[in-house]
Amino acid sequence: MALLPSCSTLLLPNLQPDAHRRLAATNNPFIIVGAGDGTINAVLNGLTPGIATLAVIPFGTSNVLCRELGIMSPEAALEKIAAGVSRNLCVGSIEKGETKHSFLLMAGIGLDGCVVKGVRTREKRLLKKGAYFLSALRVLRSWDSSRFEVISGSKVINCHSVIVCNGAKYGGNILFAPGASLFKPEFEVVCIEQETRLGYLKSLPSLLAGKGLKGTGILTFPAREIEIRGTKALQADGDYYFDAPVRIRAIPDFMKIIV
Repeated sequence: MALLPSCSTLLLPNLQPDAHRRLAATNNPFIIVGAGDGTINAVLNGLTPGIATLAVIPFGTSNVLCRELGIMSPEAALEKIAAGVSRNLCVGSIEKGETKHSFLLMAGIGLDGCVVKGVRTREKRLLKKGAYFLSALRVLRSWDSSRFEVISGSKVINCHSVIVCNGAKYGGNILFAPGASLFKPEFEVVCIEQETRLGYLKSLPSLLAGKGLKGTGILTFPAREIEIRGTKALQADGDYYFDAPVRIRAIPDFMKIIV
């Protein structure tokens, strides 16, 4: 059994976001985060590439990262930390002008970005995941059918929404992009060309069947870098940050993570 490094740091969700960033920005090479995806994302954005090793313990509202890693309980997480096995992890970098923001799981521009942007703080505090459902109902009622362009190399795709997947799962345990992996040096990009509510509904059966998002009007391809031209809302790892246009790049070997 491996011993924890003497220079490890434990981060918990009751710390303020600024405290997470200050602690993560130290030269500490081993960080243990007991929290949900939002707190883990805050830690990620305080790290220097190529230095840290991260371990996660599933707490918080949502733990998609832990599900990606197959860590389903705090006890399982502690066993993995004690074993000390790690792998190099790729992350995504979102660039808008001089602003940069990193993400672990996925970035969505369009429908899911609008849903996350519309989540009300009071509803989230009271209803947790239910707040996203209420926001989705409001977005469906005031449907925006406008489109934007996704550029990947010489490829230009006109679509209604795009999800840039660094991980395979979405919103919990839903298999969204089977070809995506946290350990690949590229994304799985899922473009939704349909701009109608009915078009989205027609793509749900494959998703509910555990086959990923597939169907007419769904285009999936691998990419290391894409550009989004448009003005729709962007969410990353479940939080809204800003609206497009943006450029998104894969950063291989950003850090190690305990598996």
